[in-house]
Amino acid sequence: MATAKKNAASQKAVPSTAAPLLPHIGPAMDTNVPYPGVAPVQITDPANTSPLTDKDMAVKMFEKMCTIRFFEESVKKDFLNGEIPGFVHLYIGEEAIATGVCAALRDSDMIESTHRGHGHCIAKGADVNAMMAEIFGKADGLCHGKGGSMHIADFSVGMLGANGVVGGGYNLATGAALASKLVLKNDNVSVVFFGDGASNRGTFHEAANVAAAWKLPVIFVNEMNCWASTTPYRTTTAVEDISDRAAGYNMPREIVNGNDVFEVYQAAVKAVERARKGEGPTFIEAKTYRIEGHYVGDPELYRKKEETRQILHDNDPLDRFEDRVTKANLMTKKECDDIRKECEEKIVKAKEYAMSCAYPDPSEFMKDIYVD
Repeated sequence: MATAKKNAASQKAVPSTAAPLLPHIGPAMDTNVPYPGVAPVQITDPANTSPLTDKDMAVKMFEKMCTIRFFEESVKKDFLNGEIPGFVHLYIGEEAIATGVCAALRDSDMIESTHRGHGHCIAKGADVNAMMAEIFGKADGLCHGKGGSMHIADFSVGMLGANGVVGGGYNLATGAALASKLVLKNDNVSVVFFGDGASNRGTFHEAANVAAAWKLPVIFVNEMNCWASTTPYRTTTAVEDISDRAAGYNMPREIVNGNDVFEVYQAAVKAVERARKGEGPTFIEAKTYRIEGHYVGDPELYRKKEETRQILHDNDPLDRFEDRVTKANLMTKKECDDIRKECEEKIVKAKEYAMSCAYPDPSEFMKDIYVD
């Protein structure tokens, strides 16, 4: 404990910029006290690579968040123009969660995503050119144009796949953790991302029970964005904090501001360390807000668009990051502006690449469906 306090005291403090009140969430969340009634998260960083002091890591985090933002804005525009088949669900405003969690992972660690999975895919290291080609249904996409937005995957970076089934990722991620522990006998960690709506599915309880009982190296990351499709979470959920449910499985939980990549990262480091030591699963609840509609084209008759615009203005993860690092003299405004520009250009090139790719040949229609 003394060592942890010494390490924490030696870290370069980044000033907190507590967000104003978020509708449906509760009082403003502060860096030191994530949520009323919850003890501050005590963080130790054995590798001494906290983004609070490590500029290289901070730069990488901002690059990931900006890449996600510009990717999603490009996809939104192209979908509305009728260029993209199927449906797409955007991650705008939640970039800090995927980025913070994946920054704490190794390349060999695994994640299981949701139908809103572009951000997870980018944060885990998937190639944005191949991602964009996949979303446009092109043969050079990550899944050869057959997965599209809701089923995109890249096993080479440990991204086990987006999932069109709400709550469909829990048992896949838990199964991957079981394989790591019992079959492969390594210390790889598995992460499952899910929303507040998906936490009401029975698969959550099944996976949480076996993960806790067998002390599997899996981390449950709840992106608590207040909306289950068109339904506000409080109409279907009795608990104030989704992570209260972790207590039923004797699982430790952390509640963090999901708009603050530093908070998310620190909680993820702690959870990953527990998992690698064989101490079992952790539940991380990241409080945020779904800025876009459930899907692109959603008329959003269930809420006021002025509300979401104001929330993004007051709590934008990218702006929050920039404010904190510039106040701490960790990065300059120009450095942040340059990163935004580079990421925007990268996505423009990704779109150009996707447009240059061919569609799959019809003869490939049945390929990969059956195993010999």
